[in-house]
Amino acid sequence: MLQAAGVGDGDEVIVPAFGNPEVAEAVVQAGAIPVFADIDADTYCVDPAHVADLVSVRTAAAIAVHRFGHRADIARLHELGSRHGLLVLEQGESEKPYGEVAQRRMHAAYLSSRLNGVRTPAGHDGHTYQQYVVRVPGNGRPDRDAFARVLRGKGVACGVPVKTPVHRLPAFRRDVALPETERAADETLALPVDGTLSRRELQRVVSACNALGGLLQPAF
Repeated sequence: MLQAAGVGDGDEVIVPAFGNPEVAEAVVQAGAIPVFADIDADTYCVDPAHVADLVSVRTAAAIAVHRFGHRADIARLHELGSRHGLLVLEQGESEKPYGEVAQRRMHAAYLSSRLNGVRTPAGHDGHTYQQYVVRVPGNGRPDRDAFARVLRGKGVACGVPVKTPVHRLPAFRRDVALPETERAADETLALPVDGTLSRRELQRVVSACNALGGLLQPAF
């Protein structure tokens, strides 16, 4: 799509740094230069305000990635694109059947009403909970990675959704300040929310997390 729009040598394309490197790789394959933007702390999608700060005479496009079931603020990005003559592209997540989304939302509501010691996802009507991503406050003992190891030891499947932001990978290293991206990479943990989970399995997740919650700083 970038190549079809004439984006290429010397152009800059603004992309989120929080996520996998595929989007930045596509920009490079088109001959353009990826410029990394910070994210919104609640949705983990690219922050339109920071995108606006990054626009230069070389900027040709911006790419938004919908993350974890949150949708990026496409309306604000299109407004920005119209103002500066930028191409705005979206990368979506694979859609799940309506019934599974409804079940995931029910499971997410159960978890959010019972978990403590972690910051639960910002819920909204459009959230499809492709992943149920919490924040483990980083007071150092235990940190997110230690928290995850204990959960796995108790039989709770969990994973770090983004281990290293793209701007910290060797192929794309940039000396830029992206505080929300860095914080999210350090704190986020995906807990199971699959529609096939039983109530007993959800209770196990809550019990395992809350047993550690008292060791962490309060979630805000």
